[in-house]
Amino acid sequence: MKVRDIIQAIEAFAPAAYQESYDNSGLQVGDMNADVKGCLLTLDVTEEIVKEAMDRGCNMIVAHHPIIFSGLKRLTGGNFVQRVVQMAIKNDINIYACHTNLDNMRAGVNAKIAEKLGLVKTRILNPMSDTLRKLYTYAPPGVADKVREAMFAAGAGEIGNYEECSFSATGTGTFRPNENANPAVGQAGGPRETNEEVKIEVLVHRHNEWTVVKAMKEAHIYEEVAYELVPLLNPNAEMGAGMVGVLPEPMDEMAFLAHIKDKMKANCIKYTQLSGKKVQKVAICGGSGSFLLKDAIKVQADVFITSDFKYHQFFDAENRIVIADIGHYESEQYTVELFLDILTEKFPNFAFLLSGLSTNPVKYFN
Repeated sequence: MKVRDIIQAIEAFAPAAYQESYDNSGLQVGDMNADVKGCLLTLDVTEEIVKEAMDRGCNMIVAHHPIIFSGLKRLTGGNFVQRVVQMAIKNDINIYACHTNLDNMRAGVNAKIAEKLGLVKTRILNPMSDTLRKLYTYAPPGVADKVREAMFAAGAGEIGNYEECSFSATGTGTFRPNENANPAVGQAGGPRETNEEVKIEVLVHRHNEWTVVKAMKEAHIYEEVAYELVPLLNPNAEMGAGMVGVLPEPMDEMAFLAHIKDKMKANCIKYTQLSGKKVQKVAICGGSGSFLLKDAIKVQADVFITSDFKYHQFFDAENRIVIADIGHYESEQYTVELFLDILTEKFPNFAFLLSGLSTNPVKYFN
């Protein structure tokens, strides 16, 4: 198995095209064509993690947080990032990160938190836009099924829990082949042709649009295939920031805080004024989620679980919601289990290893 095989498996689940503009997901150090002897899964990459990978016979590290977030101007060992990169290069360790693209998947980081907390009826809190395209093409009735099947096989026509979704309408198409054409219907340099055609419409994800167009063209009989690819503003219910769900049964606020502390293995929880009401609707965001507070209030969540709120941002709850800040590491620690789920499903006969180290830089005095 090659490094690229592991990356392709992860990015089939969380395409790199959906990482945030500020992010730096992808292969950080290494060679796409290197053979993988062992793979260590971790939240962060530190010098201790690289040492652990070496000790456990792993020459690849898959992490959630990129070790290289902004540009490196020198490699002199002046900080831990430089030292990690130097150490990895010297010991042929490949480092790959899948960050905000994994956060933005419907079944990604936040779904794992929801699973741990027992939330049901979950949905994306702030769905992404500009991730969908509408593809239109035209084919003779005898070819329409072949073209449609080719697009489905390439990933078109997926809407939520439904696959192979399309719409067709019959109409009349015209064309006149010039003398240089090689037409499937009519003659080069001949008269204008008038044919019955089927207009086929399918939804396509942005990251996959040209793969679908290529498959559509290869299945077609026309020399020049007419098609339109139109960006849509529709929110994508399968991608976006945060998640909201409900508890199967309402809980008292203090009991729910204890539930969070237990299930998320949090050393402490910073929270705002309690409302005195039962908790049932819960918003969550792994990592730094203060930017989603307005969305959590808008959906009338009782509690918003995330991390990295600044002091003055706690005032923004305005007694309309309870903010529960559990810590950055604590909110994303189960991401390694998500990596394990993805990779063992794809490569059931390869042993992926979970790091046995905590990379949390924050310590607590009890």
